Amino acid sequence: MTEAEIYSGLSARFGEKLLSFQDEETSNPAAMVEAGAVAEIMTYLKGSEDLAFDQLMCLSGYDAGPELKLGVIYHLYSTSLDHYFTIKTEVDRESPEIPSVAALWATADWHEREVYDMYGVSFKNHPDLKRILLEDDWEGFPLRKDYVAAETYRGMKIAKEK
Repeated sequence: MTEAEIYSGLSARFGEKLLSFQDEETSNPAAMVEAGAVAEIMTYLKGSEDLAFDQLMCLSGYDAGPELKLGVIYHLYSTSLDHYFTIKTEVDRESPEIPSVAALWATADWHEREVYDMYGVSFKNHPDLKRILLEDDWEGFPLRKDYVAAETYRGMKIAKEK
């Protein structure tokens, strides 16, 4: 099944929860979905016999810029049907929250923690949402474009780029 066919079926089922389909000038078409609908749509993508997305290949965060939103990209694969699909969602910087998909794919547990740690996106109903790469007392989210590194951490000087 092609990405366009998958999107068409999702659009018929979920309507306005699907915001757009980005397929022009890209080798990786993606459906943009409402953040609040992520878990519902992902549950369907995994559980539907016609789609059977049993593998979450990757879950990554991104920052669209200091004046823009934070986002998460989900790359899915069906091992039985040999097709791929990509879901994107974006949230406001001030209250970045997305439903967790860790209950669907175990690998999402660590991926969501990394996005939380680096971008500050909170995943609602995550089983253990805490920092995974940085110390618990680290301030800020280093992969945000508006992040300003502290000069010191626990009394140690932090090297800055020149």
